[in-house]
Amino acid sequence: MTEGPVTGRRSALPAGLLLVAAAVAWSWVVTRRDGMPAVPGTMGLGLPAFLAVWTLMTAAMMLPATAPVAALYARTIAVHRAPRMVVFTVAYLLVWAAAGLPAYALAAGLGRAAALPAAAGTAVAAAVFAVSGVYQLTPLKDRCLARCRSPIGLMLRYASYPGPSRDLRAGAHHGAFCLGCCWSLMLLSAAFGLMNVWAMVVLAAVITVEKLAPAGRLVARAVGVASLALAVAVFWVPALAPGLTGGGMTGM
Repeated sequence: MTEGPVTGRRSALPAGLLLVAAAVAWSWVVTRRDGMPAVPGTMGLGLPAFLAVWTLMTAAMMLPATAPVAALYARTIAVHRAPRMVVFTVAYLLVWAAAGLPAYALAAGLGRAAALPAAAGTAVAAAVFAVSGVYQLTPLKDRCLARCRSPIGLMLRYASYPGPSRDLRAGAHHGAFCLGCCWSLMLLSAAFGLMNVWAMVVLAAVITVEKLAPAGRLVARAVGVASLALAVAVFWVPALAPGLTGGGMTGM
C-alpha cells in the first residue's frame, strides 16, 4: 500500500532538483548582475564567458517550466534514476548552450546597432519585436508548444530509445523542442537587455505559463500580438527597448 506514495515521492525528486538548480542559477544572475560590464550586445564578454552566462540565464528561465516533464520522464526510469536524470538535464542544457553560439553572433550585431544613431537602433528594435511576434503566431510555434504542453507522446518515443544513450538523446530531443518553442521569447531579451533581471523574470513567467497553464496557447498568441504592437510603439517610445535604443543596461 505504500508503493504508490513512495514512487510518487521518487518521481517528484527530479522536479525538485531542477527547481533547486534553477534557484541557484537565479541567485547567480541576481548577485552577479552588478559586476557585468555595462556594454550592450555581448556585454563586453568573449565567447566562452558569454556562453557561460547564457547557459546560466537559460537554466534560470527554462528549468522551472521543464520540471514537470522531468518528473514524468523520471517515472520511465526504473534504476539509477538520479544519475540518469542528471544526464537528461545536462543534455537539455547543452542544447541551450549550443544555441548560445548564434545568440552571441546576434548579440554582437545588435551591440553594433545600439552604437548607431538612435533612429537605427529603434528600427532594429522594431525588427526584433516583429520577428518574435510573427513567430509566436506560426504553426511551428504551436507544434513545439504542443509537445512541451502534452509530452506523453514524447515519453513513448523516449522509451523506445535503446542503450545507454537514451537519457542523453531524450534530454537533447526535449531541449530541441523547448528551443523551438521559446527562442522567440529569448530574442526579446536582446531588446530589453540580456542581463535585465526584471525582463528575465517576466519572460520566465511567460514561458512557464505558456507551457503549464490551461490557457497557455492563448497566452502565446497574446504575447505574439503584444510583440507586434511593441514593434510599432517603439518608434514613439524608444525606451521600450532599452537594450537597443541607447539605454542599453539601465534596466539592470
